[in-house]
Amino acid sequence: MESSSPSVPFPLLQAPVESTYRACTIPYRFPSDNPRKATPVEIQWIDLFLNSVPSFKQRAENDPTVPDAPAKAEKFAQRYTSMLEELKKNPESHGGPPDCILLCRLRELVLRELGFRDIFKKVKDEENAKAMSLFEGVIKRNDEIEDDGKRIENLVRGILAGNIFDLGSAQLAEVFAKDGMSFLASCQNLVSRPWVIDDLDAFKSKWTKKSWEKAVIFVDNSGADIILGILPFARELLRRGTKVILAANDMPSINDVTYPELVEIINKLKDADGKLSSVDASGLLVANSGNDLPVIDLSSVSPELAFMANDADLVVLEGMGRAIETNLYAQMKCDSIKIGMVKHPEVAQFLGGRLYDCVFKFNEA
Repeated sequence: MESSSPSVPFPLLQAPVESTYRACTIPYRFPSDNPRKATPVEIQWIDLFLNSVPSFKQRAENDPTVPDAPAKAEKFAQRYTSMLEELKKNPESHGGPPDCILLCRLRELVLRELGFRDIFKKVKDEENAKAMSLFEGVIKRNDEIEDDGKRIENLVRGILAGNIFDLGSAQLAEVFAKDGMSFLASCQNLVSRPWVIDDLDAFKSKWTKKSWEKAVIFVDNSGADIILGILPFARELLRRGTKVILAANDMPSINDVTYPELVEIINKLKDADGKLSSVDASGLLVANSGNDLPVIDLSSVSPELAFMANDADLVVLEGMGRAIETNLYAQMKCDSIKIGMVKHPEVAQFLGGRLYDCVFKFNEA
């Protein structure tokens, strides 16, 4: 269902939001650029979205909920490709000039107009089931680490390893289709530190000295990402007395976990006493962020989330879309973490890092 309430700015952004906040991290163009001519960066990013069309088309063809799916999937590929090609010729077409939010929005619009609501549903359900069966083992391994600093580093590595499961990246969608991914191997195979942005040591030292009252975590993908990465971290916060709000998408987009899916996952993982692996989970809430894209513009969230998050003292944005391609430089009134893996060569190039490099950006209020 579409969110009916008008959206509002996220209350923890530094004010005034109009002048201090810009959602998209990478500038595709500058005021001096010719508005009628696509910039090299715009072309590079339009090409990135063009390269992902075949994998989206394939998912759409196999959507059992849509009558005549193969023909409609072909229509999607043609329509979205022609929009992207038009943006190359005239960056002001289709509501341009383009940025990562517009390019994602156009893709979702075309899919939804053709009746495709959730083309990744099957793979999300499979991955959620697989990750849930591994949840207790991951928790047990974390709990066995007695040193506070080492345990939080292990939890952070778990978030980054889980974040690899991303079917919005053409390369990863291909790897995933071949053989799935092992969560433990991913934890062990993260690129070596220091990462391209690496404030982990500063965060670890803060972690041992401070407990937050309330944290808001903007979550990303289904499967290992949410279940084996974010939930063990959220549980650790709960154990330390922090209330935790998990903010999830209102509507499906790629393999991102949605609000209803996340409620269901948590209900399945809790025991009869409402505990998450023996930790009281009464302080764990799920909020609908009001978002329907794999990236997020924080100047426009649901009023429910704004109300629940108003007095939080820690904001965590997770995943390449929400924490790197958008919001990397977003300034908050409270402590914040931006965490994710770099899964596009174009992002690695912008940051001056490696493909599959990691970002852990920690800012104190």
